[in-house]
Amino acid sequence: MSSTSSTPPESISKAFRLPKVPFWAQILLGLVLGVLLGWAARSGDIGWLVTTLDKIGSIFVQLLKLAVAPLVFFAILVSITNLRNVNNAARLATRTLLWFMATSLIAVAIGLTIGLLTNPGSGTGLTPKDGAKPEHAGSWLDFLTGIVPENVVTPFTELNVLQIVFMAAVAGIAALQLGEKAKPILDLSQAVLELLQKALWWVIRLAPLGTLGLIGFAIAKYGWNLIGKYATFTADIYIGCALVMFGVYPLLLATVAKVNPLQFFRGAWPAIQLAFVSRSSVGTMPLTQKVTERLGVPKEYASFAVPFGATTKMDGCASIYPAISAIFIAQIFDVHLDLGDYLLIAFVSVVGSAATAGLTGATVMLTLTLSTLGLPLEGVGLLMAIDPVLDMMRTATNVAGQALVPVVVAAKEKILDREAYDSATASPIDAPDAIDVREAEQKATVPAPA
Repeated sequence: MSSTSSTPPESISKAFRLPKVPFWAQILLGLVLGVLLGWAARSGDIGWLVTTLDKIGSIFVQLLKLAVAPLVFFAILVSITNLRNVNNAARLATRTLLWFMATSLIAVAIGLTIGLLTNPGSGTGLTPKDGAKPEHAGSWLDFLTGIVPENVVTPFTELNVLQIVFMAAVAGIAALQLGEKAKPILDLSQAVLELLQKALWWVIRLAPLGTLGLIGFAIAKYGWNLIGKYATFTADIYIGCALVMFGVYPLLLATVAKVNPLQFFRGAWPAIQLAFVSRSSVGTMPLTQKVTERLGVPKEYASFAVPFGATTKMDGCASIYPAISAIFIAQIFDVHLDLGDYLLIAFVSVVGSAATAGLTGATVMLTLTLSTLGLPLEGVGLLMAIDPVLDMMRTATNVAGQALVPVVVAAKEKILDREAYDSATASPIDAPDAIDVREAEQKATVPAPA
């Protein structure tokens, strides 16, 4: 009787298992398919395909926005209370804010320089009649008085992120003052935050599909002809953001933090590419925090700096974009800007960036800048059609800066885990959470009490 060898079912399963596609490759595939489908829908005038692409993209963005209000509230509250576990918390918070302001100032200077050199408003064929006033405009009075909500419900129903941040900050400071009495509330807040992050993580995994819908619909609706009128302006925004992201940030990493800039982009790239697709700093916040921790920033500090940055740190939307836009609109409306006006643009960018509050689009920040300069608000209407194309690069720059500053501050404070930073290569979506693994290993080395 001859013996026959049988192959275990596990071996067969492994042999026929499909290779896992990295998250960045899934995003890229969605981008390519979206462009192709959008082009096909526009050139073939396929109405149902345009509608389908619109629905796919809209549902993805709506899912991200669904978690924004509670995520911001609990993230800010927990992050403030977590500072009690960090040495020199006040100094860390101050340095974080100062670096936010410093990088914003550099970004707005780059935006102004590019705008003055290229004259983005000349030769476009656009006139003041092409503009239209936005439905909602920002002003300093609205900005200052609008921080404090009239009640605790409206900010959540109307998604006023700035007011949500205010309430969360007050609650967090009050919890710190109460001490142990607030522990049940803090435990509940931590649990709710983790629940929201887990749910949002599922949404993030849909990003390749969301990319397909958002890019596809943009191509199908606007085509390439629209970009022609705004060619210089669009190029200015992308070049300005690229100079900040791939010029200023690496320089700060190399000279101030004294770390390898390439390693930063290896670790932070999943968050940057998701920001490019989703156009939401707050929606990307859980992933931004995870990659920041993977880059060696202590969890207690990252849980403060990243949520704080997601609502206030906007180098793309609040610095580069309004600077170039103001010059563009001034040229269309034939308004002369002088040195004082440029200084005002810089002031608004550094101080008023919280007005953008991490949501898709930067219309509020732009109207705040225009109203400060006395420029016609109808100029906003000139930029609305091209805004989705610009917002992708702006948001990617925002998120890169939100991950950069904690790394720089942690390095200066000598609390950066440089070994973790040097090994930060895997995508948090593709690989196990190295942070949790490292924490488990550290706990395992602690001797048990006698």
